[in-house]
Amino acid sequence: MSLGLIGYRVLTSVLEPFAPGVLKSRVRRGKEERARLGERLGRTECERPAGDLVWLHGASVGETQSLLPLIEALARARPDLNLLVTSGTVTSAALLAKRLPAGVLHQYAPIDAPGAVKRFLGHWRPCLGVFVESELWPNLLFRARKSGCRLALLGARVSDDSARGWTRAPRAAHALFAVFDLILAQDARSWSRLRDLGAKVTGELDLKQAAAPLPHDEAELQALRDEIGGRPVVVAASTHPGEEDKVAAALRALPHPRPLLVLAPRHPARGKDVAEALRAQGHRLSRRSLGERIAADTEIYLADTLGELGLLFRLATVVVMGGGFGEGVGGHNPLEPARLGLPVISGSDVANFGETYAGLIKAHAAVLTPHQAALQAALADLLANPERAAAMGARAKVQAEARHDAAKAAVAALTPLLPPAPGARR
Repeated sequence: MSLGLIGYRVLTSVLEPFAPGVLKSRVRRGKEERARLGERLGRTECERPAGDLVWLHGASVGETQSLLPLIEALARARPDLNLLVTSGTVTSAALLAKRLPAGVLHQYAPIDAPGAVKRFLGHWRPCLGVFVESELWPNLLFRARKSGCRLALLGARVSDDSARGWTRAPRAAHALFAVFDLILAQDARSWSRLRDLGAKVTGELDLKQAAAPLPHDEAELQALRDEIGGRPVVVAASTHPGEEDKVAAALRALPHPRPLLVLAPRHPARGKDVAEALRAQGHRLSRRSLGERIAADTEIYLADTLGELGLLFRLATVVVMGGGFGEGVGGHNPLEPARLGLPVISGSDVANFGETYAGLIKAHAAVLTPHQAALQAALADLLANPERAAAMGARAKVQAEARHDAAKAAVAALTPLLPPAPGARR
C-alpha cells in the first residue's frame, strides 16, 4: 500500500469520532435522513438474510438508476442470491424505495472510516461487491478485499480532472485499481486513462445504455393532459442552478402562443428557490410538490418531485436535458427521453455522455446548443415544425433501441465472480 493510502487510513481513523456530529449537521441541510444515520456509521436494524449476498453500490441518482436493469437481470438469472444496494444520497434512496424489485435491500453506504466500514462488512458479509462509474473509497475497498469479497467496477469512468488527480499519486491509483477482480470501462477514452493509471481493464460496458423506458402512472398522465389542454410542452429535465433561467428566457422570447414549460430540477429540494427566482422574473408558475394545478395562464409547471421523469417526458413535444449548459456537470442521460421517441436538446458540455450524444447527433436525433441564441433557435424550429420534431424523436428512439443489452452483458461478466448456483454445487 502506498504512503498516501496509509496516510488516508490514519487520517480517517483520527477523524471518525467527529463523524456523528458532521452527519447531524447534514440532516439539518436535508442531506441525510435522521432515522437512518446509523447506516452511515455501519450500523443497521436490518437483519442479514441467510445465504450468499451480492452488494451493488451507486453514488447518487444517475448511478443507482443505471444499476436497476442489472439488479433485475441478476435477480432473474440467480434468484438464489440476496441483493443489497447501497447509495450515498437522500434522493437516490427515495428513488430506490420506489423502483427496487421486491426483496432487494437498500442501505446508505457507510462513511469511509475504518470503524464504519468494519461494522458494515462484518454485518452484511458480501461475496461480491459491484461498483459503478467512479465511486472509489479506499477503506471500504481494501477492507472488502481483505474479507474475501470479490470486487467489480462496471462502467468505470475517469474524467479529465480525475485523471490529472490520479497521475499525482500513481502508486495509490495502481494499488486501488488492483483490488478489483473485474474492470469494464464506460468508453474507449476511460479505458485508455485507466490503462495509463495501471488498471487492468478487460472490456467496455455502459449500464446507462441498458435501461427500459422510465415508468409512469397512466391515470396521472391523463389528468395532467386534461389540465394542459392542447398546448405543446417543453420539458426541461435534470436542470441545475442557472439552467432554469436559460430555458425560461429562451421560451419567453418565442412568439405567442408559447408552450408550457415543465421544469424538473435535478435536485427537487431546490424547488422553493427556483420558484421564487422565476416568479421574481414575472413568470406565472405552479408547483407540483404543493399540489398546484396547471391553469390556462400557467407558463411554467415546476415538477419539484422525485422519480417522475417517465410521467413528465410523456407530456413533452421537445425535451431539454439539463447539466450541459454550464461547466463541470457534464450533461445527463439523453437516452431516457430518446427511448420514448422524443427529440433532445442540450447544452454543449456533455462530456459524461459524449459518445451517446455523438450517436444521436449523427442520426439527427439530438441538438447541442453552445449558447442562449442557439437554444432559442432550436426550440423555435422544433415547436414550429411538429412533424420535424416527431421525425427527430423517431430517430432518437431507433438509436436508443439499437444499443446493446448491457445488463445481460454485465451478468455474463460477473458470473465467474459469483458463487456457484445451488444446483451446480457438489
